[in-house]
Amino acid sequence: MKLYCAPGTISVAVAVALEEADLPHEQIRVDFATGEQTAAPYLKVNPKGRVPALVTDENTVLTEVGAILEYIAAQAPSARLVPAGAQEAAHMRAVMYYLASTMHVAHAHKMRGPRWARLESSFEDMRSKVTENMADAAGYVESHCLRGDFVLGATFSIADAYLFAVCRWLEGDGVALGDFPAIAAFLDRMQARPSVVAVRASGLI
Repeated sequence: MKLYCAPGTISVAVAVALEEADLPHEQIRVDFATGEQTAAPYLKVNPKGRVPALVTDENTVLTEVGAILEYIAAQAPSARLVPAGAQEAAHMRAVMYYLASTMHVAHAHKMRGPRWARLESSFEDMRSKVTENMADAAGYVESHCLRGDFVLGATFSIADAYLFAVCRWLEGDGVALGDFPAIAAFLDRMQARPSVVAVRASGLI
């Protein structure tokens, strides 16, 4: 498989999940600094002009983090990256959907204002709310998403790979991790996992 990715982006979640699943893959870097993600060659891979994109062994292109993570889990059932219980699986997915629909969007307001508006004053207004919105989201994660060491308590799931990638943005967005001890402990725990060590060694984080 081929993972199109960029350092520090949400594609980190997919890289971590691939390591957790022990699935062979190649990282292909997309250079955001030069706008490679919006150039014609990459748009043939992912017309959305974003990362990640995963090219499967069947040469199918998958996009959207949640969908890719579910695919990875399905390819490696022995890794048990999705819980068997319906309620636990629903909680896992609820966390992932929250990250996609709310927390990632709040973070993107810092530098992706042109997605939603045209005036520089609007961009400035969006940026001014990023710290507040991300802190509010962190509070929700702390109180309602983490049920122990991980999203599912003692058991690692694909939601944790997703949460790790998003919560790594908090400090850069002006949020003090000291205000969220459960998230800080979660990040420390994740940093020690062999999957994250491997992704860090690859230079993606």
